[in-house]
Amino acid sequence: MTPPDGPPRFRKPYRPRPQGPRPPMPKAREGLDHVVLYGWHPVSQALSNSGRRLHRLLATENAAARLAEEIGTMPITPEIVRPAAIGSLLGPDAVHQGLYLEADPLSAPALDAMPDDALLIALDQITDPHNVGAIVRTAAAFGVTAIVTTARHSPNATGVMAKSASGGLEHVPMVVVRNLGDALTTLRERGFSCIGLDSDAETDLEALTPRRPAVIVLGAEGKGLRHRTRECCDVLARIDFTGAIRSLNVSNAAAITLYALTRKGNGAA
Repeated sequence: MTPPDGPPRFRKPYRPRPQGPRPPMPKAREGLDHVVLYGWHPVSQALSNSGRRLHRLLATENAAARLAEEIGTMPITPEIVRPAAIGSLLGPDAVHQGLYLEADPLSAPALDAMPDDALLIALDQITDPHNVGAIVRTAAAFGVTAIVTTARHSPNATGVMAKSASGGLEHVPMVVVRNLGDALTTLRERGFSCIGLDSDAETDLEALTPRRPAVIVLGAEGKGLRHRTRECCDVLARIDFTGAIRSLNVSNAAAITLYALTRKGNGAA
């Protein structure tokens, strides 16, 4: 029989599967009061934080070797797994970089325990975990004392939000309150200046000379600050744009606001 035209085809060599049952895939521990952190920066920063109580660390062989090289003595012994094992816990879209950690949530200071030179960020119903995580990361870069958020209409400090924060959760505590308006009122009674970011405000952000203690209040994209939240602010300020687009993602707006306010003198002082 005449062989078909074209290059010959080769079959992959047969490789028998290893004998015996496959090791079981790890499962998330449901019902426990813990947070899940994954990815290099969130996990490595958490492992370096003595304030974190750690429960379980899954790592690929390469990721575990990198941790041992950069951290040294590990505070918890990792379970060495294949990348697919971590992917089965997090889903196919999670960029876990071979690391998965279960830990207790971090404790947060009370509002009345904030220092006299505190710089806070308050979030008014910002629900997107990517945005909140990016704000946490920026807050850590600018030395923000804490972030105030509500128990409802805000993401938990775990999973996607923690990954977006890129380790910032270990440096900026999240203070969860029941009512944001009441919390802002309490802070103002303590002498905090309250600055609300509003795209329609009359005052340009550059015109402010803030003093500490201070709290910067950010509203959700589209809705902005709620009515009572606006009433609790000492001043509403806008970012003065010069281009065709007149608004930004809230995490980008937070970065610009922190830069504008902290570069004056020693920052909101």
